[in-house]
Amino acid sequence: MSDRYTALSVDSARGVTTVTIDHPPVNLFDEILIADLDRLYHDIRDDPGTRVVVFTSADPEFFLSHGDMRLVTDPEALAAYARGPAPTLFARYRELSRPTIAKIAGRVRGGGAEFLLSLDMRYAALDHAWFGQPEVGLGIFPGGSGTQLLPRLIGRSRALEVVLGGGLHDARTAERYGWIDRALPAAELGEFVDDLARRIAGQPPAAVAAALRAVRAAAELPLAEGLARETELLLPLFTGDDARQRFSAALAAGAQTRAGELELESLIEHCGPAAFNPVGAERDRAR
Repeated sequence: MSDRYTALSVDSARGVTTVTIDHPPVNLFDEILIADLDRLYHDIRDDPGTRVVVFTSADPEFFLSHGDMRLVTDPEALAAYARGPAPTLFARYRELSRPTIAKIAGRVRGGGAEFLLSLDMRYAALDHAWFGQPEVGLGIFPGGSGTQLLPRLIGRSRALEVVLGGGLHDARTAERYGWIDRALPAAELGEFVDDLARRIAGQPPAAVAAALRAVRAAAELPLAEGLARETELLLPLFTGDDARQRFSAALAAGAQTRAGELELESLIEHCGPAAFNPVGAERDRAR
């Protein structure tokens, strides 16, 4: 799959597709990278082998840079941008039926930071990751969803601090604000994200897809509509054969007993047939 890209390296294993951004010198969010991300979206959208997508960078100093400044200085570049895949790219990633995770080291600015807002989960390396929206200082503002998605994550006042202040924020601050999910020591980041991705890839795909849609609805719908959507998505799973078999296997393995409930997560992971959790089964065989 990697042969199809110029600025990305793509590898898949055990349901996890890892996308490494490799676009020297600074991982600029330009037409080359946008074209690759558009191609990637189409490649993974319906790929049954992709259960979760992890984005990382080959450059420890730059995860994703801002958009190409020529969009302002060159009218032809702006016209080409408007005709291309960029205007709908972020929205399509927000609606992707696979969970998306960012494993962040280095600087993330402008359009790159806005792309991160379109992913489901964000984890960063302490003392090795920084985030910024410098657009106002250049006479524009973060118009690639930044003024809409960032306040939903970190609140109105903090979003104004980020957008109007134009400064660079470290991973500790980003975690405290809710801009990222966790800031971890750099030596621990890879193992944490990789383990999370493998766990998600090993979950029942229909349940993952439905849960993803339900949680996303919470950010888009009023509460009453979101609750109705939740019920609509849950009922087919709740009454399906897959859930019935899994619940039966869990009960047979000791769920709802005192001993079983003390280790319920491990019990659920290991109680079913290997086909239920191919990642867990593969891990067990390797031990």
